Amino acid sequence: MEVKPKRRNAAENGETADDLASLIGNGEDLAPIVRHAFEMRWPETLLHQLKIIVKKKEVEIEELCKTHYEEFICAVDELRGVLVDAEELKGELSSDNSKLQEVGSALLVRLEELLGSYSIKKNVAKAINMSENCVQVLDLCAKCNFHISKDQFYPALKTINQIEKNYLQKISVKSLKMVIETRIPVIKSHIAKKVSDEFNEWLVHIRSSAKVIGHTAIGHAATSRQKDEAMLERQRQVEEQSISGLGDFAYTLDVEDIDEDSALKFDLTPVYRAYHIHASLGTLEQFREYYYRNRMLQLNSDLQISSSQPFIESYQTFLAQIAGYFIVEDRVMRTARGLLSAEQFDAMLDTVVSKLTSVLEEQFSLMDSATHLLLVKDYVTLLASALRQYGYEIGAVLEAFKKSRDKYHELLLEECRQQIVDALANDSGKQMVMKKDSDYETNVLSFNLQSSDIMPAFPYIAPFSSTVPDVCRIVRSFIKGSVDYLSYSVHSSPFDAVKKYLDRLLTDVLNEAILNTIHSSSFAVSQPMQIAANITVLERACDFFLGYAAQLSGVPLLERPQANLNSNIVLKTSRDAANLALLNLVNTKLDEFMALTENISWTSEEVSANANDYTNEVLIYLDTILSTVQQILPLEALYKVGSGAFEHISNSIFAAFLSDSVKRFNANAVMAIDNDLKVLETFADEKFHSSGLSEMYEGGSFRKGLVEARQLINLLLSSQPENFMNPEIREEKYNMLDYKKVGIICEKFKDSPDGIFGSLSNRNTKQSSRKKSMDILKKRLKDFN
Repeated sequence: MEVKPKRRNAAENGETADDLASLIGNGEDLAPIVRHAFEMRWPETLLHQLKIIVKKKEVEIEELCKTHYEEFICAVDELRGVLVDAEELKGELSSDNSKLQEVGSALLVRLEELLGSYSIKKNVAKAINMSENCVQVLDLCAKCNFHISKDQFYPALKTINQIEKNYLQKISVKSLKMVIETRIPVIKSHIAKKVSDEFNEWLVHIRSSAKVIGHTAIGHAATSRQKDEAMLERQRQVEEQSISGLGDFAYTLDVEDIDEDSALKFDLTPVYRAYHIHASLGTLEQFREYYYRNRMLQLNSDLQISSSQPFIESYQTFLAQIAGYFIVEDRVMRTARGLLSAEQFDAMLDTVVSKLTSVLEEQFSLMDSATHLLLVKDYVTLLASALRQYGYEIGAVLEAFKKSRDKYHELLLEECRQQIVDALANDSGKQMVMKKDSDYETNVLSFNLQSSDIMPAFPYIAPFSSTVPDVCRIVRSFIKGSVDYLSYSVHSSPFDAVKKYLDRLLTDVLNEAILNTIHSSSFAVSQPMQIAANITVLERACDFFLGYAAQLSGVPLLERPQANLNSNIVLKTSRDAANLALLNLVNTKLDEFMALTENISWTSEEVSANANDYTNEVLIYLDTILSTVQQILPLEALYKVGSGAFEHISNSIFAAFLSDSVKRFNANAVMAIDNDLKVLETFADEKFHSSGLSEMYEGGSFRKGLVEARQLINLLLSSQPENFMNPEIREEKYNMLDYKKVGIICEKFKDSPDGIFGSLSNRNTKQSSRKKSMDILKKRLKDFN
């Protein structure tokens, strides 16, 4: 039972050995088979098979050797021959090597010398290169030192940057490299300090130069404004000539040579240098902050008002400093781009506008002179104009003027009030006498006071006194001052406001001063007459004042208003008051001349054929007064004065009859007064017609002023005085007479001569019909009253 398995294993082993031999012959990997045999725990079997394969291979080798033995022997013989040749060759090589060694030893020495030379050359080249780098670095260092010695800091920094970027890392000399690395920060620090010192000096210098720059810029603005005003004036003249129909016009082109003043060519080199140096040093942002902070400190300092000096003495320097400051900053912002931002500049401008507005409002509130206010305002507007040329507006500052407008005009009105009062007080009350045409132009033509375009003969006696041209100059100065204050540029038109304040001047100041003069003074007749004449001329001058205000305000000729000033009406009222004062003085003088209770014999026994003496004096006085009035006053005033004077004479006659000092009067006295009255009536008619009043007042007459006295005399001399009580007759002939007054006068009327024996001689005489009628009138009046 055991034999059979062995045989099978033997057969299997044979087959397995053949397979292994085949695998070995094919050069395949036996590792999987060996691993499998060990895993199956058959290593002895595998070893046995390998031994079988070895035996087979040995057998094959032996057979192969037997087959190729002869060939092998031949090969060995050949190898032996080769070995002999090799030995010969070895000897030859040894001999050649000896020879070569003999020859090569000298060459080897030369080669070693050559290699040494090459090494030296390489070191020398390296040393030269290092030396060249050092020389270049030292040259740059010398160049940098030279730039620094010449204060050429920007090229010096460029040189340092070149050393750092291109040479510093190439320096092989450690000590030199350390020295340069150590000195570079020191040099940069030195440059930064020098530039900062130079910039700080510039800050001090530019602050002191700012006021000169500002004064120059404001001066340019003033010149520009004058040119604009001159151009507008030429345009106005052309318009007026065009409207008036004058012919040829000459047109010219003004070419202005723009030449910047040397004061505006200020040096910003330190700023540019500092800007570029700090940019090179990488500290540009710190420099920007430093610049802005210091300039703001300077600005705030410039905006402080000195308490040791009045503002009116320092305002020009104060405002010029501000103008110069902004001109400098504008240049810096435009040329040193990036140093000052637009936001920072706007912050500076806002600071100035706010502070300047506050300062002006405070200073304006403290000022007590219109001239001072105008001077400051004018300079501020020039400041605004100067800054406007650089594109900056400070319109908010100009609002301070609007707030102070009323105060300025109050001060200006008060100054004009004092000037007008002085002019009225210094007036001689006499008509001006002008001896030459220059006086006429100054006092008449310059205010359009002429009544004719024809030049008068000299000496010329004006209808007004010196007050009129003096007042016109004051008013013209007021208008100029008002327009100057209310105008912020040559293109603004403050006409409406100027007209309002002009009305106030003429109404509240001039008219009030004239009225005070009229009411508070005790003067001769010629003075109120001259005042009335002056007012008449001033009324005419109001048109000139209005036109002058429109002209200065820039109102075109065709657009100028045709309405009059409200003050015209007020001045007319004052003229009436002056005429009334004149009339009162005339009447007072007439009372002195007449004194009827003393100059008339109320109980005269005879009737004089001529007028009483006082009548001649009255006529002479009236002729003088009315002639003078006719010369210097309008006919309207002449009519009022004449009518008033004759009416006063009539009232005086009536009052004489009513006077308590006249106890009685007779027909002779009445007839004497009738003679006086006829003379006065004749004079009144002649004067009325000769003065030209008859053409103006048709149907009028000075005689109408005497109508009450005439009716009374006619009644007393009437043959039937009792007809006074007849309504129709009284309305026709005695409508001006009062019942009560007539009754009192009639009671005093005794129609008989007042002689010693007058009453006895006529006692038994038959009463005349007139006496009877008078008695009836007395009785009826007595009953009526």
